[in-house]
Amino acid sequence: MRWLGTAFAVIVLVAACVLATPASARSLPSLFGGPFALVDHDGRTVTERDFAGRHMLVYFGYTYCPDICPTDLGNLAVALDDIGTLTDKLQPLFITVDPDRDTKAVLRDYAGAFHPTLLGLTGTQEQISVAAKAYRVHRRVYRLEGAGPEEYLVDHSSLAYLMGPDGKFVTMFPHGTPPERIAEILRKYLAG
Repeated sequence: MRWLGTAFAVIVLVAACVLATPASARSLPSLFGGPFALVDHDGRTVTERDFAGRHMLVYFGYTYCPDICPTDLGNLAVALDDIGTLTDKLQPLFITVDPDRDTKAVLRDYAGAFHPTLLGLTGTQEQISVAAKAYRVHRRVYRLEGAGPEEYLVDHSSLAYLMGPDGKFVTMFPHGTPPERIAEILRKYLAG
């Protein structure tokens, strides 16, 4: 239930930012996305420029997530299967919010379990913070009383961002978006 409060707070924060900005200056494409330098699950350093010319489907989460991430990634995977060869125009990215536990090997196995094109990205805490800030992703470690040092949850925003071939924000998919709806929207933007 705590994640519902966090999700609501993020939505209210984004709405407040948008509403506080004069209509003439408001631009969703400028609110989400930006430069990042991370390491993929094969050990290569990648930046947003490596995906120029292709759409990116960006999701922030972590492999120890008990429910939200697997649900969202499962929905994204079904949608990706549904759009067939249009996936050639898209790079799905899973950026960890828990780089201390999500090593390259862990990310490779986890991403591969959902979809063969899903690329897991990690980095230092600082690198992840830069990427999370660019996408306005909230993340916070939550420890249960009496739990060990490796036993924690990471409270985080749960949105998938569709970025255009120019790296600019196109749209987002909130938690629980049905795969059929995701596929319909992906087709709209990738078929052109």
